[in-house]
Amino acid sequence: MMKTYPHIGLVMIRLALGILFFSHGFFKFSDGIENTVAFFETIGLSGFLAYVVGIIELAGGVLMILGLGTRIVSVLFAIILIGALLTVKRSTGMLGGYELDLALLAMSISLMLGGGGPFSLWNFLKKKGWTFEMTDQKVETRD
Repeated sequence: MMKTYPHIGLVMIRLALGILFFSHGFFKFSDGIENTVAFFETIGLSGFLAYVVGIIELAGGVLMILGLGTRIVSVLFAIILIGALLTVKRSTGMLGGYELDLALLAMSISLMLGGGGPFSLWNFLKKKGWTFEMTDQKVETRD
């Protein structure tokens, strides 16, 4: 029977997704974000949204590669991909059109559900005692 390595699978998905999104964000800014702003406006979206998407792709790509905030970043990536599928890619057809977007969406949803895994910076920091949970603790002051 073949041995399985699900945690390595998560790393591979995380790295591929992070590199691809980082590359897209980097391209948006290095090629001049004004081009992306103009494109967004031609399809009826706010030009400001180009900055939002570019920053999420760039910063989210780095965070995804490192394995920090994997679930949150995955949700943001999924929102971007659904937006792209509904606006730009809808009329392009599957092959040579939106096939990559569907694959990236499936990867994002997988990481949203599975998290970054044990080989992530998030997991390493948790093992070192860092806490990332929001609490409802009351702050007491002394008068």
